[in-house]
Amino acid sequence: MAGKYVLSKQRGGKFRFNLKASNGKVILSSQGYKSKDGAMSGIKSVQKNGKSDKRFERKKAKNGAPYFTLVATNGEVIGTSEMYSSNAAMENGIRSVIKNAGSAVQDDS
Repeated sequence: MAGKYVLSKQRGGKFRFNLKASNGKVILSSQGYKSKDGAMSGIKSVQKNGKSDKRFERKKAKNGAPYFTLVATNGEVIGTSEMYSSNAAMENGIRSVIKNAGSAVQDDS
């Protein structure tokens, strides 16, 4: 089973997407977009930028938990990961995004 982009409309009318790995786990979550077209552009940006390790910024939350953001060439954050228990787990998450970003199918919920 391939990864997939799950696009949904949230309360308040905003659209967001999650990139899920083949095991169904969310590996990247988008911001809220005002329109479905905006969210679709975000997915295209993940497909383009998510294939390159240099587009990932490794970060630490206030509590020390590692996480990452995926950043477009213009510097805008495209998506954010969950909080991880270790740097190794975070690196596995990044590898999963790189693996799935270009080949994941879209699923409109």
